[in-house]
Amino acid sequence: MRRVLYFFLGLLIGVVLVAAGFRVAAALRESDPLQVVLPAEGRIVQTDAGALHVIEMGPPDGPPLLFLHGTAAWSGLWQPVLGAMAAQGYRAIALDMPPFGFSERSPGDSHDRAAQAARILALLKALQVRPVLVAHSFGAGPGVEAVMQAPDAFAGLVVVDGALGIGGAAGSADLPLPLKNRFLREVIVANTVTNPFLTRRLLASFLHVKSAATEEVATVLRQPMTRQGSTAAFAAWLPSLLVPDRGAQSVRAASYGALCLPTVFLWGAEDTVTPLDQGREAAALVPGAALLVMSGVGHIPQLEAPDVFLTALGMALDRVEGRGPTC
Repeated sequence: MRRVLYFFLGLLIGVVLVAAGFRVAAALRESDPLQVVLPAEGRIVQTDAGALHVIEMGPPDGPPLLFLHGTAAWSGLWQPVLGAMAAQGYRAIALDMPPFGFSERSPGDSHDRAAQAARILALLKALQVRPVLVAHSFGAGPGVEAVMQAPDAFAGLVVVDGALGIGGAAGSADLPLPLKNRFLREVIVANTVTNPFLTRRLLASFLHVKSAATEEVATVLRQPMTRQGSTAAFAAWLPSLLVPDRGAQSVRAASYGALCLPTVFLWGAEDTVTPLDQGREAAALVPGAALLVMSGVGHIPQLEAPDVFLTALGMALDRVEGRGPTC
């Protein structure tokens, strides 16, 4: 019996050491200061909410579109879409929402929806644009929050498979006990999100079209992860993913009934991350909103079926551009 106990104790110690080893490996890997890793195709915009990294394509005087990414992504993942929209004459802009990508990070930064919304609105002020907002997945929460705070700052809203968490204000406000420890959160992040060996596998878990999780896309996702402090920054952000943001307008169903901005929801029919029923619920709450369903794709349609997505986005823009308030 004692031998069995020692075996399992040794096994547990081994697992802990391996997990902690990934945290050490992450610290060694994340050695590049921001100025070293900044991509040539983007730029830093100084705003009232800090230095924000964007990628822009298209004519400066074109109708502006602002794209928001999802969890662990950054503006670089939007580049094919930015290029396609720029070719149609749009000024296509993608923002890195901290702690992801190459925007400024500061110790103690808040990543709740209100703080992210403030960054979005500060960017619009700095760029002097009134865009149609195109917000994907986890980026849709801050995006809709910004729209609800300042609807006049936007020309329209397109939500793509949005992780909106409507009704989340009634959920638990506490992190699971193990995740309250910062070091344990960092170990979990180092073993998963910032582990370069898992990037493709994690990406594929979000997709219906698994073949879209290519090494080329994984390379784009990994690009910011050698930046100093990435694992620690992502671990600090993790509670905003796991705990409902009870103070946000965008988790309250009643707030959507007062959303009068022309709005379209784009949804993958096979989305298992934010299932189609969530899109139907959201669209039914917003006055005059439309729901466009893309068949055969899941949570990240812009990767899984780019042509299908661009067609749907074009239809969405046709519905929102030039329209007045819907209520």
